[in-house]
Amino acid sequence: MVLPIAMGWRHLLFANWPVDPDIVATRLPDGLSVDTYDDRAWLSVVPYLNVDVRPRGVPGGVGFELPEFNLRTYVTCDGEPGIYFFSLDAEGVLGVLGARLFHHLPYYAAAIDLTAADGAIAFESERRHPGAFPATFSGTYTPVGEAFVPDSGSLAAFLTERYRYYTTGRDGAIRYANIDHEPWSLREVSVEIETNTLFEANGFEPPTDSPICYYSRGVDITSSRNRRWS
Repeated sequence: MVLPIAMGWRHLLFANWPVDPDIVATRLPDGLSVDTYDDRAWLSVVPYLNVDVRPRGVPGGVGFELPEFNLRTYVTCDGEPGIYFFSLDAEGVLGVLGARLFHHLPYYAAAIDLTAADGAIAFESERRHPGAFPATFSGTYTPVGEAFVPDSGSLAAFLTERYRYYTTGRDGAIRYANIDHEPWSLREVSVEIETNTLFEANGFEPPTDSPICYYSRGVDITSSRNRRWS
């Protein structure tokens, strides 16, 4: 049994593109269904910094940092909403191997640099996982405006207020973990994406439209252990 974990998520960008639900459905494992908003599926690129990563119950201040970014979509399993990750790129080989082995998540080793200065966050990532399809991301995002908690039923809530992720085990069975944290505090954000090949790396056509974006300074989270869905 793998211990549940605790950590902080900091300087998150939620960059979201609408997609035909049929395109996403073909990429999901059996047992998961596309979750839609206004009859559209969504693919989201989310760069951020994990801080103070540690087993749940261990006092803060002893964990490690792990910058990462992921490509995710929104799904249901037997009607229960959650997130499905197509890929997660992260710095730190041991963390990547641990997440793959114990949490059944499709992590890839990458060289990542996140810098926060003068109110802007610069994020660069280059995948360096042996044998994996190349993936790069480079961009800068700057929060603007006042913080807000998304209204229930809004697109912002649909894209951020998710408290479970689904994945698959080596046997193909659906697995899941629950995530607990305070509601998101979001801000509008100015975004400049210079390079983003994450769609192509996961078999999707690259987006042509500008994304709908939100920023969050972050939340502290706890995650349950990864369990088999029954």
